[in-house]
Amino acid sequence: MTALLEIEGLNAWYGSSHVLHGVSLCIDEGEVVVLAGRNGSGRSTLAKALMGLVRAEGVANYRGVSILGKRPHAIARMGLGYVPEQRDVFPTLSVRENLLLGIKRGGSSFDIANAEQLFPILHERKAVKAGLLSGGEQQMLALARTLVGDPSFVIVDEPTEGLAPQIVAQVAACLKSLQARGVAILLIEQRMTIARELATRIAVMGHGTIVFDGTPNAFAADERITREWLSVGS
Repeated sequence: MTALLEIEGLNAWYGSSHVLHGVSLCIDEGEVVVLAGRNGSGRSTLAKALMGLVRAEGVANYRGVSILGKRPHAIARMGLGYVPEQRDVFPTLSVRENLLLGIKRGGSSFDIANAEQLFPILHERKAVKAGLLSGGEQQMLALARTLVGDPSFVIVDEPTEGLAPQIVAQVAACLKSLQARGVAILLIEQRMTIARELATRIAVMGHGTIVFDGTPNAFAADERITREWLSVGS
């Protein structure tokens, strides 16, 4: 059976800088794969390579169709959603206008009302310009805008970075609701407590390649992976 997303021998570059070195990873329907690793290990570059934002070569197939060489909007229309680390909301547009821009052509099973139910603050602040929102509110808006595009696979890059604990809990609840809806997720995350809560698998990147790929239990049992590839200062 073909995986939902199949990555094999993927290389990627920023200009002349070779960042990804033969990455291989498969994600099945409904899986939540947490991608861990130190800063600079290549995790965000992998996300950008999959969304057509950096030059990449190798194999990256979504539902058996190559996504390499396609433009980001074409990849999104295939069913891939992306929430970047920088959130990338449109600061001069209102919350509601940002959400309207994300709506899938032809309708979505997850609409603005669903988004506002998941994150009530977005309804309360619907007329506020996105640039005036707090970091946590912008993160909720970025997630909601992706969800109204009705993706079947979502890449979420460091969604809890710099957020207060109560906002982290809301973001985690959002990801759990996605998981319950059968949406596959590639979650780039440093907080391993959240990772273990959500993950069906944990993959670890180091020096631009995958150095571990296994169940949360296998990850917890392998102290060497944490020591060599995750611990700061080791």
